Amino acid sequence: MTATSPSPAEPAPIPVVVAGALGRMGAEVIKAVVAAPDCALVGAIDTTPGHEGEDVGLALGLEELEVAISADFEGTLCQASQAVRQAGPGGGAVLVDFTHPSVVYEHCRGAFAYGVHPVIGTTGLRPDQLADLAAFAEKASMGGAVIPNFCVGMVLLQQAAAAAARFYDYAELTELHHNRKADAPSGTCLKTAELMEELGKPFNPPQVEEHESLAGCRGGLRDSGLRLHSVRLPGLVAHQEVMFGSPGETYTLRHDTIDRSAYMPGVLLTVRKVRHLGGLVYGLERLL
Repeated sequence: MTATSPSPAEPAPIPVVVAGALGRMGAEVIKAVVAAPDCALVGAIDTTPGHEGEDVGLALGLEELEVAISADFEGTLCQASQAVRQAGPGGGAVLVDFTHPSVVYEHCRGAFAYGVHPVIGTTGLRPDQLADLAAFAEKASMGGAVIPNFCVGMVLLQQAAAAAARFYDYAELTELHHNRKADAPSGTCLKTAELMEELGKPFNPPQVEEHESLAGCRGGLRDSGLRLHSVRLPGLVAHQEVMFGSPGETYTLRHDTIDRSAYMPGVLLTVRKVRHLGGLVYGLERLL
């Protein structure tokens, strides 16, 4: 009788901590993580009063997940880090953060400090903060990801906008979000503008001396000449439009997010890849 060699051990699931667990995006992330066979929810952070110690699954109307909600950010990261003994590439816990622009920088730095790989979906980080976090990640020899938008369709729109910018000198960007979004313009819209500006060309050369009878009605003006407009209304989720113009024609690119579940494939993709990165990446296109 021929002996069969033992099958290789199944890799351990990726330990995931979710910050902003009771928010609309955090709730979707928890559902996605729980449903993914290669991920394990090990922490749920949220500062909403009255939920400390409650099982996060029951709080979200799911089954009991045996993960208690905690308002202690550093304590939760410390526990997640200590529970994962494996170090080096491919090891460690992952933090998925959908919280608030006022705390996201500290959250990202804190994750690196505890050896937890940050996956940041919260927008509002300044360029100098991104540069500082990239240096911190390099010093810690850890992977991390700041993703303004996890939707693959939005990445495709951004690439199309960057390509179209070669042929059009006039363009304006409009982003539309729900009225509970704290920052404006959105990180996604800023990222789109940055990709278009990589050409190094100016946009929207003036044809007339403009005057705003209502300050700000022409949108935010970037150094490149691009103008960005923000709309905030209940009923919206996340939408973006880039309109190009030239004599006799307009060319419009638009992406509409109808439901937050659209972001989850990108979130899980980033969770699976972030532990193998050599530093901080900015934008989902860097991982596709």
